[in-house]
Amino acid sequence: MSLKLRIASCWTPQTLLIPELDRVAEVTIECLDLLLEEYAPLKYKEITEKELEMKGNLEQRREIMATTHNVRVEALIDSLGYDTALRVGRKALFKAGLKLGREAKERLGVGGSLQDLIRAARILYRVLGIEFEIEESGDRITMVVNKCSLSNYYTAKTCNILSAADEGVVQGLNEDIHMNFTLRITEGHPKCVACISHEI
Repeated sequence: MSLKLRIASCWTPQTLLIPELDRVAEVTIECLDLLLEEYAPLKYKEITEKELEMKGNLEQRREIMATTHNVRVEALIDSLGYDTALRVGRKALFKAGLKLGREAKERLGVGGSLQDLIRAARILYRVLGIEFEIEESGDRITMVVNKCSLSNYYTAKTCNILSAADEGVVQGLNEDIHMNFTLRITEGHPKCVACISHEI
């Protein structure tokens, strides 16, 4: 484990968390805007007329980001229908997450172990106000999210599409590890659950 990862996993001040959150917002919103520009140009012009401003404390910024995601996802669904929007949205957001994960891997010095990935994921999820536990049973590894600040703001449809970014981040941190959400708080479940698989 790198020294950067060790220090960041023990203590990450809000002054560092805010720029990290703003970066997540920048990449994911840009991704959705590119989809709207391609599939719904009129809605894209209307939605992006007003410049987005990330301001306030960490929680206020999370709300701004999530609300911005909701508006864009709803516009994409209106234009393409839910099934198509889900397919193209998840594909694009996975790639955006992959980019964020690779950036974090480089910045934090994440090694190839599962423990390094979990430590890095805890740091990145702290940015989003997400707390999780890892459960292991034989070869099965599961991430259980007990608290998610974004679930206070996301619609179920937005969460389904944006969770692909989380899955991309994990693979960006370690290309041999894959994550797939099976349950989400926004769909009425008490916790989010994701299966983690490790290719050897």
